[in-house]
Amino acid sequence: MKRQMSFAEAESAGKKRVTKRQRFLAEMEKVVPWQRLLSAIGPHYPRGERGRPPIGLERMLRIYFLQQWYGLSDEGLEDALHDSMAMRAFAGIDLAVEDVPDATTLLKFRRLLNEHDLTRKLFDEIGIMLCERGLMMKEGTIVDATIIEAPPSTKNADKSRDPEMHQTKKGNE
Repeated sequence: MKRQMSFAEAESAGKKRVTKRQRFLAEMEKVVPWQRLLSAIGPHYPRGERGRPPIGLERMLRIYFLQQWYGLSDEGLEDALHDSMAMRAFAGIDLAVEDVPDATTLLKFRRLLNEHDLTRKLFDEIGIMLCERGLMMKEGTIVDATIIEAPPSTKNADKSRDPEMHQTKKGNE
């Protein structure tokens, strides 16, 4: 059943420029042997017989690959999925209908793959497919920038100068 396009998807569909990320993810969409990978993980993935129903296996696998390809932490991946339309489209997430999996869910999926020694198998499969097409993958990185609030003065609670505080301007070390 085809669903109606969301406003964000309609806005994105109208843009003319295709980003490097979109090109890369479109290529991975074609290259990755999704059905073979899903059948390898399927027997180990929870069926949802108890508790909340699990997120679809294919979606979790796609999100896991995004994490590996872009070198993201669980929290960084959660933020990137909220920020990047290309990543959400690749993972099949529509924020108008559903939310992005939280960092704990991502961690549990990664642990499931590690417990059953599936990570090496997954990347070997992808490596074989890339070699067959004459392609090679380099790791990409999105840097997580974190702003840390600094105290307004170099004086500490004892009203003395903190020995670890210094200026970062060249020549003022």
